[in-house]
Amino acid sequence: MVFFFYFFSFLVLFLLSPAPTLSLNQEGLYLQRVKLTLSDPDSALASWENDRDDTPCLWFGVKCDPRTQSVTSIDLSSANIGGPFPSFLCRLQNLTFLSLYNNSISSTLPGDLPTCQNLEHLDLSQNLLTGTLPRTLADLPNLKYLDLTGNNFSGDIPESFGRFQKLEVISLVYNLLDGTIPPFLGNISSLRMLNLSYNPFFPGRIPPELGNLTNLEILWLTECNLVGEIPDSLGRLGKLVDLDLAVNNLVGTIPSSLTELTSIVQIELYNNSLTGGLPTGSGWSNMTKLRLLDASMNDLSGPIPEDLTRLPLESLNLYENRFDGNLPASIADSPALYELRLFRNRLTGQLPRDLGKNSPLKWLDVSNNQFIGEIPASLCEKGELEELLIIYNSFTGQIPESLGRCQSLTRVRLGYNLLSGEVPPLFWGLPRVYLLELIGNSFSGQISKTIAGAANLSLLIISKNNFTGSLPEEIGFLKTLFTFAGSENKFSGSLPESLKNLGELGTLELQNNDLSGELPSSVRSWKKLNELNLANNEFYGTIPEDIGSLSVLNYLDLSNNRLSGKIPVGLQNLKLNQLNVSNNRLTGELPPLFAKNMYLSSFLGNPGLCGDFEGLCNGRDDEKNRGYVWLLRSIFVLAAVVFVFGLVWFYLKYRKFKNARAIDKSKWTLMSFHKLGFSEYEILDGLDEDNVIGSGASGKVYKVVLTNGEAVAVKKLWGGVVKKEYENGCGDVEKGQHELSICNLYFVSTISIDYFFVKTVTEYAYTLRVNEKSDIYSFGVVILELVTGRLPNDPEFGEKDLVKWVCTTLDQKGVDHVIDSKFDSCFKEEICKVLNIGLLCTSPLPINRPAMRRVVKMLQEVGAENHPKTVKKDGKLSPYYYEDPSDHGSVV
Repeated sequence: MVFFFYFFSFLVLFLLSPAPTLSLNQEGLYLQRVKLTLSDPDSALASWENDRDDTPCLWFGVKCDPRTQSVTSIDLSSANIGGPFPSFLCRLQNLTFLSLYNNSISSTLPGDLPTCQNLEHLDLSQNLLTGTLPRTLADLPNLKYLDLTGNNFSGDIPESFGRFQKLEVISLVYNLLDGTIPPFLGNISSLRMLNLSYNPFFPGRIPPELGNLTNLEILWLTECNLVGEIPDSLGRLGKLVDLDLAVNNLVGTIPSSLTELTSIVQIELYNNSLTGGLPTGSGWSNMTKLRLLDASMNDLSGPIPEDLTRLPLESLNLYENRFDGNLPASIADSPALYELRLFRNRLTGQLPRDLGKNSPLKWLDVSNNQFIGEIPASLCEKGELEELLIIYNSFTGQIPESLGRCQSLTRVRLGYNLLSGEVPPLFWGLPRVYLLELIGNSFSGQISKTIAGAANLSLLIISKNNFTGSLPEEIGFLKTLFTFAGSENKFSGSLPESLKNLGELGTLELQNNDLSGELPSSVRSWKKLNELNLANNEFYGTIPEDIGSLSVLNYLDLSNNRLSGKIPVGLQNLKLNQLNVSNNRLTGELPPLFAKNMYLSSFLGNPGLCGDFEGLCNGRDDEKNRGYVWLLRSIFVLAAVVFVFGLVWFYLKYRKFKNARAIDKSKWTLMSFHKLGFSEYEILDGLDEDNVIGSGASGKVYKVVLTNGEAVAVKKLWGGVVKKEYENGCGDVEKGQHELSICNLYFVSTISIDYFFVKTVTEYAYTLRVNEKSDIYSFGVVILELVTGRLPNDPEFGEKDLVKWVCTTLDQKGVDHVIDSKFDSCFKEEICKVLNIGLLCTSPLPINRPAMRRVVKMLQEVGAENHPKTVKKDGKLSPYYYEDPSDHGSVV
């Protein structure tokens, strides 16, 4: 019994006594201290609070040596932690791997990193680090991998970086480094990857010393503000696999030494200013691993080397250059060729007849060239062709029957060629095609019923051909169809009733055909319809009431048909940019919203249609008609009286002027377009040769200072030029930097822009009668001409126009390379604002272009900010602003 008593007592004491504690080692304590310095909103480091572990080896992101249990790796990538760089981690003596990728590590990088003596891999990319790169990074003796991509480091690359002993990878992409790419980087002989892309470096050359990096496999210097030529020394990089020098300002020829890169797989030289031809010689034949060559958007010329076309290229991008000559037939011999992109060049001749026969061709784009002949029937021989793009060439003949069996096709663009004949029936029904574009050819025949098989078709663009017959009901089976453009063909018959099933339809263009019948009575399913154009057909019946329920419809043209009945009141619910139902047989009163002069042209040619403005409703009672006739006659008589009186007044004034000055009356005509605050005599007094400020195709331009201190510009217009400009309806933008003749024309004038820049542009905006988005675009071009001092098609632009040149130059070089250097820099802020207005007016999407009233207001606001009225100082005129917006000045 005593034994059991003692045993029971011992058991109770054992169970009730506290458990022995495990002691966390020193490295665990270091990590807990690190946690205290970091923000951790997602509690990613919750396991770092565990005091029961003897080591941190099981904690989140921590790895240890299995033998010594010492921490060797910390990976906290994308853990959403923040705070300064945790320098305490360097207390971990055996730490070799540290990644804090994609977090919010901020502030500067400390200079005590060399205490991480064993660190081999350091990844701090995609954080918020600032300041300069620490020069002490080079003192990490074992560092092999350094990635600081996507931070805000600025300044120069430290000279100490040339002392790295074992560094193999350095990536400084997407920072704010603004020095130059230093030549001492060529001393890091161990480098395998050098990536400095997308930094605003000061303009500089590619250091020839980089050719010493004989172990280099990847060299990425994209968008580094590089200038000068590509150094020959890069041809010594025998292990180089990927070379990217794109989006810079490199000039000169492509060095032939690049063909010595026998290990190269990818070369990207696009968007530079390289000239000359591609390197010739047998070097290309040794580049057996080359899969992609992109030299697009340069100024290269000459033929494509034949050896290049024999390579097993996966991608050949040579567009937007000036290549000429034929495409060698040997390009079809490449057994691995699956991507061929040669668009926007000047290539001629025929495509190789066997192209695609021996290779698994997937993508072919030879658009915007001068190719002729037939489409090769072998393009889809291997059954893998996905994209066939040959727009804007001169291909002839029919679509090969073999392409109708190419079920891998997804994107087909054959537009703007000389193709003819009937489209193969199977071609209409390719199951994976989402874009089928045949516009601008001479195709004939009907749309085959096999189109029902094109289950993935979204864009059907077949306008400007000779297609005939009725539209098949099967088109209504295409549930994904978004755009159906079939205008300017010879389609006949009525619209298929099945069209109402197209719930994804956004654009329906069938104008200029021979279609007839009534419009579908129910179109409520067209909820996404944005544009409906059925003009110039033979449709009859009423306009469906349901059209008023199409909330996103903004373009409706039903003109030149035989529609009858009333205008649906529901049309007032739509926000239409374009409405045209003219030249039909519509009757009744207009809905109140449309009974405004601004809509008059939308309803003309409907004899029975009535509104509260002149030009509609010939069916009103005779008495009211007689009243209109009397009013018209009265206006005509009054206008005749005013005209005669004006002629007499002009004759008297002219005779007085003739007696006052001996100027040949046959040479001058004064034309005032606004109320003048001066007389013609003030103008004529200043027409001296000493006051000539410019000369254009239509006459000289004089600067005339008036008695009130204001200045105007006077243009001497010879009769033949004025007549030609007015007959054409559009003047010229002349070569002089300070003169302008405005298009869509109600006057021709020239004004010096040295002193009147903002005032003048505002005046043009008020004077031009603009009522279409295209006119806004034209006016925007005028603004850009004034700001840049360049012609709209300056030879310097190459294939670009002024608008594209301005956008590209702004993006790549900044506003200082766009603004005319003749402007005084003190007006830079105002000029930049006017430049922005010009860019708004030339927006690629018409709907984004502002109304002219808004343009005028913006220009007035620019002028109102800094410009007082004109004052005379030291014999010169200062800039001025008319405070009254209704006072548009005078033009002579």
